[in-house]
Amino acid sequence: MDQIIEFINNNLQIVYIIILATFVGVELIKSIPAVLHTPLMSGANALSGVVIVGAILVMLHSDPTDYLALALGFVAVVLGILNVVGGFAVTNRMLEMFKKKK
Repeated sequence: MDQIIEFINNNLQIVYIIILATFVGVELIKSIPAVLHTPLMSGANALSGVVIVGAILVMLHSDPTDYLALALGFVAVVLGILNVVGGFAVTNRMLEMFKKKK
């Protein structure tokens, strides 16, 4: 717990940037029309692949005794994989809407 508090104290500007980016992202997503939301989300889910690769690289280069880095990397990999699978499912469902019905 002391490591987390020390990390936050040392990187307070990064924490502020993440909080600000979260609020800006929520406001941007709320302003997107529903017609554009699904295609934009399916394209954005491809970025989760980059998150997966980055998390794996962080886990490979972290100290084996640093359980915080390993746990955060594992959570990032799992959430990234869930996002990629969900993105493929949404894209597939969206493409099914444009097929001609028999």
